[in-house]
Amino acid sequence: MNIFDAILLGLVQGLAEFLPISSSGHLSVLQNLFHMNTLEEGHLFFDVLLHLGTLVSIFICYWKDIKDIIREVFIVLRGGRDRSGARIQQPLPAARLFLMLVIATLPLFAIVPINGLVEELYYRSWFIGIAFILTGCLLYVSDRMKPGTKTEKTMRIRDALIIGCCQCVTTIPGLSRSGTTITAGIATGLDRSFAMRFSFLMSIPAVLGANILGIVDAIQTDFDFSTLPVYLVGMAAAVVSGIAAILLMKLIARRNKFGFFTYYCWAAGIVTLVLSLSY
Repeated sequence: MNIFDAILLGLVQGLAEFLPISSSGHLSVLQNLFHMNTLEEGHLFFDVLLHLGTLVSIFICYWKDIKDIIREVFIVLRGGRDRSGARIQQPLPAARLFLMLVIATLPLFAIVPINGLVEELYYRSWFIGIAFILTGCLLYVSDRMKPGTKTEKTMRIRDALIIGCCQCVTTIPGLSRSGTTITAGIATGLDRSFAMRFSFLMSIPAVLGANILGIVDAIQTDFDFSTLPVYLVGMAAAVVSGIAAILLMKLIARRNKFGFFTYYCWAAGIVTLVLSLSY
């Protein structure tokens, strides 16, 4: 792998992870159709670093939310008291948000037994093309849904479970995790901006879990440390593009429209299907 490939894959990973266009689908298409193979032995660690880069992006952009969650969870563990021992009287919305994130993450464990079957789909470009088109359809529906009003203070356990189950489905390459979970959040009545924030924060345990599995696989392969500088450049590209994508999504959430991404996903799906038939 050369530095150009690393930067390109890093940029794609960061942008597509948070924009509603499926990072797994885009990376698979690049790898399968253009022979930019990072899944081959020796490059597994690079995939881990790319996902780690997107995780860093989330921590940078949502550090205030993460800090509030940590602080309020410790208050709950202290029995609702602050460090001085005084009882906290006001509600703890960040702690409630943490509980909802945990509940939404639980359905992911159902994927573990069939993870091998899901990974096989990464090599089926025609399938990814169809999934791109389905993602476009979801975004089209999302734009026409009535905005909800629920936030971390009012969303229910049922809402979190529905969004979590939808996240499970998005382990299929080509289905956008952010697009699908944001759409599911809006469908359950979440405020559009909160649905996006919940989706991105929910990706933290999902990406951490994927990194842990990836590290285990990477350890079992021979790693050439001379390639580490190139890998780190790709990771840095993922961080920068990830931050840019999150900021863009915040702007889009305020305008309530995914229209451009709808048509992009439809076009990407058609192009992928055509290319998969010609290779």
